[in-house]
Amino acid sequence: MDWVGEALTAEGYEVGRQIVQRGVAAVYLVAFVSALNQFPALLGEKGLLPVPEYLERAGRRPGPTLFRRGYTDRRLRAVGWTGVVVSAALVLGGPQAGPPWLPLVAFLLIWWLYTSIVNVGQVFYGFGWESLLLEAGFIVAFLGSDEVAPPFLVLLMLRWLVFRLEFGAGMIKMRGDRSWRDLTALNYHHETQPMPNPASRFFHLLPKPLHRVEVAGNHMTQLLVPWLLFAPQPVAGFAALVMILTQGWLVLSGNFAWLNVLTIILAFAAVPDSFYSALVPALSLGDAYAPTPPWFTGVVVLAMLLLAYLSWPSLLNLFARHQLMNAGFNRWHLGNAYGAFGSVTKVRYEVVIEGTLDDMGPGAQWREYGFKGKPGDPARRPRQFAPYHLRLDWMMWFLALGSERGWFTPLLVKLLQADPQTLGLLRDDPFDGAPPRYIRARVFIYRFSTRQEKRDTGLWWIREPQGVLVHPASLRAGAR
Repeated sequence: MDWVGEALTAEGYEVGRQIVQRGVAAVYLVAFVSALNQFPALLGEKGLLPVPEYLERAGRRPGPTLFRRGYTDRRLRAVGWTGVVVSAALVLGGPQAGPPWLPLVAFLLIWWLYTSIVNVGQVFYGFGWESLLLEAGFIVAFLGSDEVAPPFLVLLMLRWLVFRLEFGAGMIKMRGDRSWRDLTALNYHHETQPMPNPASRFFHLLPKPLHRVEVAGNHMTQLLVPWLLFAPQPVAGFAALVMILTQGWLVLSGNFAWLNVLTIILAFAAVPDSFYSALVPALSLGDAYAPTPPWFTGVVVLAMLLLAYLSWPSLLNLFARHQLMNAGFNRWHLGNAYGAFGSVTKVRYEVVIEGTLDDMGPGAQWREYGFKGKPGDPARRPRQFAPYHLRLDWMMWFLALGSERGWFTPLLVKLLQADPQTLGLLRDDPFDGAPPRYIRARVFIYRFSTRQEKRDTGLWWIREPQGVLVHPASLRAGAR
């Protein structure tokens, strides 16, 4: 069995293992902190879409979760804080300093804890990067500890995950929207993306010929380069570096939660130690490892065979005529199909929520609720939040596109009640905790100001009213 273990090890990837293990753990840490901060208000016992009511309706459909026998906000916090502690230990490298079973157990624990959250998270956890994080955490669990060499099969499975992520995104773009095919998508995307960041306006105002170059480069990186991940070194390593650079470009230009950061982390699984030694010749790598225990080799082989089997539907999906985007094929979120922005919106619509303490009439003073990340006040510069995920702000973007799945009316009711949990999700409560008499929602078109408009007005956004989504409503009897 020793020769089998030796054949399945990759001694030249220690730096990559450290980056992947600690990086994935860091993203889990962010995800658990996000859950602690937002889950109770969005999905808790008194949230917009309460989990207890969802479990009663859904039965066993949500999939495996620790909350199957009952959800409480207290249990959610216990799950979240446990995830924070274990993730932080992995970031610091504590479990990795022990035997190979220790990081295996630690990663599987945070994977299971976060699976429990995602499977009851409903629309607020329906993003592709949730499944990506779960799948990545499961695979990374089998990378072993510092005592043994990184398992080659696990590194190969991580490359396969990055391939599905990038190639799937490239194919969905080519199939989904003409603007990707005619190279005009980035004439709009930086302005209409869900949550622009401080640099998005700069990227949007770049010359259109440069946008065409950007789109062409994106197609090359997503459709051609991923195949090179399976080539011999140093080709695979250079392919990974190309992906890392292009994903870094996306980090600079937008707020996509942890999607881009996690992709960068996973791509390091294909970068060999020789690359780092070439940069820093004095760097000491490749210290002698202990022999890999036969039981660990057996566990790794079985787990990777399981993942290969579960990946078969996603492989077929990559070449299917009607490709699915961000789809799961099992209740464990393993072997998923990925993809992003198969279509690009050409105009940015925003829903603005306003309230008033006055009676209805032409003299009523309407004040705007401010969100943390989504555009609102035209004079406010977009902020950087990624890899942190502002879930309500993202859902407001989908709402402006006409997608609402039962959470918006409860949000308006909570604002009319001046619910402290809900107000905690916002940047600005114009009534300082007092309940408004009426509330309404209006629709605007937003666009980035031109350079001249920015100099003249100081505004980051120019907006034009388009109509009313929700007419003035009140909870008070006899209100008019």
